[in-house]
Amino acid sequence: MDSVIEAKELQIERKRFHVEFRENDRGKFLRITEEAHGRRNTIIVPGTGVSDFTAAIGEVLKCERVLGLFLALALQAL
Repeated sequence: MDSVIEAKELQIERKRFHVEFRENDRGKFLRITEEAHGRRNTIIVPGTGVSDFTAAIGEVLKCERVLGLFLALALQAL
């Protein structure tokens, strides 16, 4: 049986996200569930990989911010 260590819910546009850090007899894990239009998708990241997972998300978002800044500067130059 899983036990919830911490949980948050977010409503973004028409999607609802459930982010839960849980624990069971096999260890701790992060569960992210997206609900939209009556459908549910879930990813589960083992506790041993949460740090790498969040670092990868941070790197992707950093690249997006840099690209956005570059495009804004390029548009100003026009």
